[in-house]
Amino acid sequence: MSHVAVIDIGKTNAKVALVDTGTLAQVAVRTAANRVRPGPPYPHFDLDALWSFVLDALARLHAAHGIDAISVTTHGASAVLLDAEGGIAAPMLDYEHDGPDRLAKGYDAIRPPFARTGSPRLPGGLNLGAQLHWLLQTVPGIDERLHRVVTYPQYWSGRLTGDFRCELTSLGCHTDLWEPGANRYSALVAALGLADRMAPIARADAQLGPLLPQVAARTGLPADTPVACGIHDSNASLYPHLLARTPPFSIVSTGTWVVCMAVGGRRVTLDPARDTLINVAATGEPVPSARFMGGREFERILNRREVVPGARDIDAVIGAEVMLLPGVEHGSGPFPHRAAEWRNAPAGLPEGQRAAAASFYLALMTATCLDLVGGSGEIVVEGPFGRNASYLDMLATATGRNVFSAGESTGTSAGAALLSCGSSTHAAPAPSRPVKPNAAWRRYAAQWRARTA
Repeated sequence: MSHVAVIDIGKTNAKVALVDTGTLAQVAVRTAANRVRPGPPYPHFDLDALWSFVLDALARLHAAHGIDAISVTTHGASAVLLDAEGGIAAPMLDYEHDGPDRLAKGYDAIRPPFARTGSPRLPGGLNLGAQLHWLLQTVPGIDERLHRVVTYPQYWSGRLTGDFRCELTSLGCHTDLWEPGANRYSALVAALGLADRMAPIARADAQLGPLLPQVAARTGLPADTPVACGIHDSNASLYPHLLARTPPFSIVSTGTWVVCMAVGGRRVTLDPARDTLINVAATGEPVPSARFMGGREFERILNRREVVPGARDIDAVIGAEVMLLPGVEHGSGPFPHRAAEWRNAPAGLPEGQRAAAASFYLALMTATCLDLVGGSGEIVVEGPFGRNASYLDMLATATGRNVFSAGESTGTSAGAALLSCGSSTHAAPAPSRPVKPNAAWRRYAAQWRARTA
């Protein structure tokens, strides 16, 4: 096997990446925006548009390079509701919609405690259980139409093969639906009347198939092309390291969300009020985690501009202790109720200095998350923040730990590809450039922490 096509549906963008199984490098990629339709009946994802994009991308990549297998990874906090014919029983709710908050009192009365699920109470639909509760209460006729609840990566593998499943990494992504310690559904599933309507569970690396005849005809792929069941995106970033590394270590998966996962770390008591949680690895093991919406915050701080700070920008920010305090995005992360605040920032702060301060802010937020989950050992940064030298250097300074960059635009594609090829030979990333001890940087980090204590 040489080429795995990875369907990677993120919250903001979708892509199909062709991964070389010998190197885990991307050979080619096709991308599209993942736009939310405003409604009616409520803000929802355009699954038909995404499906057309996926089929077109598979056809083009196969024609140009050849595809030997397909894997899937998507964002979490999501599921698709299917009717008895495999069609959509209700549009797929955007988890940022505040509709579920309007029924929060009723939902809170039936949701299991954090001690059982490892799921903190989150706003909107970030708890999948809250989404399902709201949909079942508000969508006319949904209870009669609903036949199967399918976790989101498995919706796409199901559309390819007709075999719809649920899978543990998505069930364990702050859904309230799963008990990681007991490896079973929580009592919420029965409380929602879904005990016999959850799709059968399969491992992330389970090989489904064959392709549906219409999919094979549309893409030109052989009908016997294997399709991996699929995996939650942060867990896709974690998966290669579970295969290749010896604990303790921490993985920082970056994108719209920054997710910090501690493997074999210090024992700590997780604080659900600070957006800590238990993720479930592809192996089924609980993984203490914390997160914040770092990619979204970075875009807001820099007005969606790509700015790389120079050495003078960095020195100016460190020297004057220009810093951004949390939080830019409200309702999640380790400081969910704090309003963002600039300190020592002059009017008209140059964009290079703004970029440096933003990078330091993200690094210090990451360090806070790692501390909350008991992270120990080396730190590996996956995704776009792995290319941000200021972020990497401040993260190493703040944690006092070795920080490595995975060196790829995203680790999710490589991790998802491994579900199909089963190799971890090339999983370990190259180290980032070394960080020299610097008293001024350490003082900056200490001041940021003091002001956020």
